Amino acid sequence: MLQDRLANHLKNVITIDVEDWFHVCGCEPETPPDRLPGRVRPNVERILGLLGEFEVAATFFMLGSLAENDPALVPMIAEAGHEIASHGYSHRLLTRLGSDEFKRELQLTGDIIERQSGKRPVGFRAPQWSLKMSDSWAYDILHEEGYLYDSSLNPLPLVGDGSGPRFPFRIRTGKGDVLEIPPMVTTTPAGNLPTGGGWGFRFFPLWMIRSTISRYNLSGAASILYLHPREMEKDGPRLPLPPLRNFATYGTRAEAGGRLRNLLGNFRFQTMEQLVTSWQSA
Repeated sequence: MLQDRLANHLKNVITIDVEDWFHVCGCEPETPPDRLPGRVRPNVERILGLLGEFEVAATFFMLGSLAENDPALVPMIAEAGHEIASHGYSHRLLTRLGSDEFKRELQLTGDIIERQSGKRPVGFRAPQWSLKMSDSWAYDILHEEGYLYDSSLNPLPLVGDGSGPRFPFRIRTGKGDVLEIPPMVTTTPAGNLPTGGGWGFRFFPLWMIRSTISRYNLSGAASILYLHPREMEKDGPRLPLPPLRNFATYGTRAEAGGRLRNLLGNFRFQTMEQLVTSWQSA
């Protein structure tokens, strides 16, 4: 597509929320998680293989409890040249944590990532987009802990704010700013569509996703895509959930690898930290 070629000078970002198939907010599995068969490692390896094939660096939002249980996971990702950011520790909604527990989880995950990778994270994404623009206390904590950016405000109905900003903006805190970087959505007369990741990335036509990336780029904005390791396998395990919740969590029985390969071959990418650094030095 000519539109793709014209937009190809701008670099986008692929982000991976590193969590397991049973990490579903508000739905505890009947079997304790430490007794469930984990699927993170082989799926992360598939993602790393694709990224390595195209020599693309991505941002991995790491769940602290997973990094702690598999201490070789963070080093494997970091040694491949990717950014390690924070996804919190327990995968609980921020509304369930409160300020004190959120700060403890943030510090604990930061300590784990720094110990395993040699570098403290500068980016954060809340589980299930549970950080809201009105949560000034959380942004205060993020700034105090040295975070440069957050990527938790999804401009979608239900899981976020359907009328929220689609492009990066600054959140003012009492002590400084935190850059907010929303994921990509496709605007339509019916509202924003989740083409940037999750079930929407595998459900909507590939041409729609490519066209949206190109439109973002032509307007001077980077597209932020997101992926979960479980989306790399078509027939992976799933928790028993009500039909609507099941679709919103897991989506269609399709794997994301083919689409990821297509985008890696047609667009340019960098890490979120590199994107933020380029803005700061501009």
